[in-house]
Amino acid sequence: MAKTRIHMGLERDQAERIRQHAERAGMDVSAYLVHAATRQMAESDAMEEQFAEVDALIARAERAADGLPAEPAPELTEQERREVEEALEFAHGRDRHSRPPGHAG
Repeated sequence: MAKTRIHMGLERDQAERIRQHAERAGMDVSAYLVHAATRQMAESDAMEEQFAEVDALIARAERAADGLPAEPAPELTEQERREVEEALEFAHGRDRHSRPPGHAG
């Protein structure tokens, strides 16, 4: 198989770190970069495959939502508003005093 060259521009310190890592792995820089890129592509392919059904579900939901009429959001009761705020605080990892968990006040 014919080989193709790819020209890359790197910062000097990046190039040196790659060279050092390749040397420790017992590889030349080209083989090391091909190995790293191939491994990354395999991981990406596996993730895309793993989440393909979820991605398709999201795409279908977005298409369905695009067809819905725009209606103003209903007003929340005070209790609903507090529940939403608590859920957002929980999702953002904050306690009732706006501190990240594990931090003293």
